[in-house]
Amino acid sequence: MNKQAPVIPFAVLVSGNGTNLQALLDAERSGRLGGARVALVISDRSGAFALERAKQAGKEALLIEPDKTLPKDERRRDLSDRILAAVQKTQAEFIVLAGFLSILQGPILKNYEGRIINIHPSLLPKFGGPGMYGEGVHRAVLEAGEATSGCTVHIVDQGTDTGPILLQRTVPVLPGDTPDSLAERIHHEEHRAIVDGVLELIRRLGLGTQGALPSESGTTGTGAADQPVKDAEGTEAPIIHQPTITNQRK
Repeated sequence: MNKQAPVIPFAVLVSGNGTNLQALLDAERSGRLGGARVALVISDRSGAFALERAKQAGKEALLIEPDKTLPKDERRRDLSDRILAAVQKTQAEFIVLAGFLSILQGPILKNYEGRIINIHPSLLPKFGGPGMYGEGVHRAVLEAGEATSGCTVHIVDQGTDTGPILLQRTVPVLPGDTPDSLAERIHHEEHRAIVDGVLELIRRLGLGTQGALPSESGTTGTGAADQPVKDAEGTEAPIIHQPTITNQRK
């Protein structure tokens, strides 16, 4: 008889609809995250449907908005400090940025160094950095004439989209693509990548994934069946997944 996986609480930060959050909630419910559990969902935007998704799943959901009366740098630090205080109350082992638009600064980056991951809608290091999010990323990819795009799960550091890469998933850029059609194709892969990214982070942190079921990409995120590749930082990361893509839209 298998021992029950230890509970590994983590927090999710999100600004919008929360489809990547939903992918994590679904993976938790189906057992694909092993003992990992969403302990807290925080949004920095009022009206974000992600908060409703969290409540429907029985998760603690908090709205922590930036104080717009403060200067930008002070505002970011204040928001980050309030988020840190909320996350620490749950004893979360790590933090997942699942479409979170605010920039984290200050002690949260030190307290959770190497324990914050972000999903970005391009193949970093291309099309990352300040101001590169949402539609702007996909428009830049199309204007550059790229043949492929995709998404990246990476560790958050002091920079913007500069941390070590955990994994990437690719999609082709098709003739006639618009920012919206490309985004739709990438979203599908983001939902797989964010689950695999959590499992890979757990593996790297040595927290254990005992009891985890295979992910949709066919692994438990450990990279055991993958040949290591070098990311932009020169460190090893799981090989880029290249799913079969058709022209059919969901």
